[in-house]
Amino acid sequence: MTTSPPFAHFGPDVLHAALGALPARAVEEFTGSWNDLPADAHLGTDTPYRFRRYGLFRIHPDRLERLPHTAFFQDKSVNKVHGGVERLFAPLAGAVAGGEVLRTVVHTLRRHLPGPRAGMDTCGVHQIRVTATTRAEGHPAPEGIHRDGHCYVAQVLIRREDVRGAESCLYDLRRRPVHRALLTTPLETIVLDDRRLLHGVSPVRPAPGAASGVRDMMLVDFFTAGKRPLPA
Repeated sequence: MTTSPPFAHFGPDVLHAALGALPARAVEEFTGSWNDLPADAHLGTDTPYRFRRYGLFRIHPDRLERLPHTAFFQDKSVNKVHGGVERLFAPLAGAVAGGEVLRTVVHTLRRHLPGPRAGMDTCGVHQIRVTATTRAEGHPAPEGIHRDGHCYVAQVLIRREDVRGAESCLYDLRRRPVHRALLTTPLETIVLDDRRLLHGVSPVRPAPGAASGVRDMMLVDFFTAGKRPLPA
């Protein structure tokens, strides 16, 4: 029996094509919403470098059903830094959560999952901005090499400006690297099977000559309703 590859890495053309039928203004407003992310209160640093919002959805064939806002939880076994803690992030803005752009992106990503899609009827959507200055680097994944504790995870680049670093690396379950990539073009995407791979991202630093830099990402976790990790 042939096993499908545990990840897919594709350029911006996939999401560009899907979003092409929508008004350009709607897409611009969607990507512009990353300018309104509050600081992540769970970092434990004096100066915030990560900003985020989160939302939970049931996936229907023609729409996304927004579920009640809840804390994001990961087990200690998959996140040794923040695992075992209910992290309550700010909710997605209404225009983002209820917009056609998000619906289109989620449905497109679901069609590109690197494995069976049956039962993948729920998703968590994270809007994340990581900043870096000449005085402090940003850490997209302070937990290091890890799993997220879901079935599939999609990583979509929204913006990369005046930064270096932030190389994505995928590993097999023995921590042997299987893929390295520097996401550089908006809407470039990696979708991975979180049950078969570990992943990590190197720190973000300002590009040469820049005082600061910004990296915006959208992460979408896919899983089956009722089987997401719950607080102990």
